Amino acid sequence: MDRESRRRWRLSWACVWGWVLAQLLSPLPAVAGPDEGSNGFANPTPGRVFSFPRDHGSHPEFALEWWYLTGHLLETNGARYGFQATFFRRAAPRTSTPESPTSDAFGDQQLYLAHMALLEASTGRFLHQERLNREGWDAGSSTNALDVRNGNWWLRQRSDSPGNSAETPILELNGGVRAEASFQLNLTPRKPLVIFGTNGVSRKAAEPSAASHYLTFTRLAATGRLTLEGRERPVQGEVWMDHEISSSQLGSGQVGWDWAGIQLADGREIMAYRMRRSDGSTDPFSTLTWVDRQGGGRAVSATAFEWKPEGEWKSPVSGAVYPARVRLTTRDPESGVDAVLVLEPIHPAQELNGALGGIAYWEGACRVRDASGREIGSAFLEMTGYAASMAGRL
Repeated sequence: MDRESRRRWRLSWACVWGWVLAQLLSPLPAVAGPDEGSNGFANPTPGRVFSFPRDHGSHPEFALEWWYLTGHLLETNGARYGFQATFFRRAAPRTSTPESPTSDAFGDQQLYLAHMALLEASTGRFLHQERLNREGWDAGSSTNALDVRNGNWWLRQRSDSPGNSAETPILELNGGVRAEASFQLNLTPRKPLVIFGTNGVSRKAAEPSAASHYLTFTRLAATGRLTLEGRERPVQGEVWMDHEISSSQLGSGQVGWDWAGIQLADGREIMAYRMRRSDGSTDPFSTLTWVDRQGGGRAVSATAFEWKPEGEWKSPVSGAVYPARVRLTTRDPESGVDAVLVLEPIHPAQELNGALGGIAYWEGACRVRDASGREIGSAFLEMTGYAASMAGRL
């Protein structure tokens, strides 16, 4: 390739990535109604009848979607790891007419961002990577079943395993962080699928658009292998998987959220999110849900639990100041008395700095302790909007 050809090639790709980043980071227009907004995208509606395996797949009629996996893995020698594998889909605004290079290998209506992270508990080493691609040969998602990919990272249903069902399929995950780490996991649901919210809709604010269809496997058994520093290590553990489908996540006055997926040693789980307002207060649309041993959910409102940040940790990269841990207090539906759960990060430095997506946030593996300090489970904690407001981004 001569110098002029190289120059044109670089210019072409600069145009592609400039458009991709502009579309990803630009605010989505406000959505006007309960079914479809002025931007042409659907809003979650009560009473939706979910059909599987189709609803494990992609929903391009909505503007935003993600498949979010977080988990704790153990080697046979007891070495512990936390990991995150997230696949995001965002549609380009339907009102736009982007002038970008196109070909049969690329589309210009869907963008795919993916995040991978791995924490080595014994050392505190935290590895992470982001990818951003247009739909095409290198990224995409099926609308028929769960099959989403970004480069050589992918999450899909296995069709060749005994025990598969349309609603609770066995999954395969292939991920990693550059050449430093890779993991290949088989994920088997231990509980039925949970659909959070009321009548199929998880509300985040008063606006009709600030809601999602929120489908979750609260406990997946993981088996597979982790390759780190060139050495392959058999691992097993437990994973939490969220699949959220929406066209907007925040309402007026909200700047971000705090979220936790908690797996208790007694076989129950807790999902909690605190929608955080610009003045630091908790939005009334925050909620907490207990999931019992059979997979049944019991939700409570923002007034029925306390989310108390404790201490501070400042990121040396983004400069954001995050809580060092969280104390969660809520009534235990089995005992009828208040339960205190302290979410204690295994290591403080678990921030993804938003190098490509432009959004820095903290997402990390935690131990769960009771009021006496006894370890009673594990969790993942997510904190957004501390480096900059999330308003207009989701």
